[in-house]
Amino acid sequence: MSVVANRSRPQRKPRPAPPTKEQVLNRLKRLEGQVRGLQKMVEEERDCREILTLLSGVRSALEATGDIIFETYLEECQADLAKGQGDTRAIVEAVRLLRR
Repeated sequence: MSVVANRSRPQRKPRPAPPTKEQVLNRLKRLEGQVRGLQKMVEEERDCREILTLLSGVRSALEATGDIIFETYLEECQADLAKGQGDTRAIVEAVRLLRR
């Protein structure tokens, strides 16, 4: 008995919708609250481990938010390029900004 391999292309999962401006702003507001929490912890002379734990979370959340903003920007640049309206220099500049 022979097994016939399925040669059809696997279906891609639909990409999640890009975050809305409101969702990004909500993330930033949460980050703002976390930073205020850090300030309060320092003022109260809380344990360094607690402060560093929250600081690590803030860093991760900020990086994730930056990634979302960057990905959205690149998708917009790619759409512009596909329409013949974009310029690859904008993408190069965005990557340079991210490296700083």
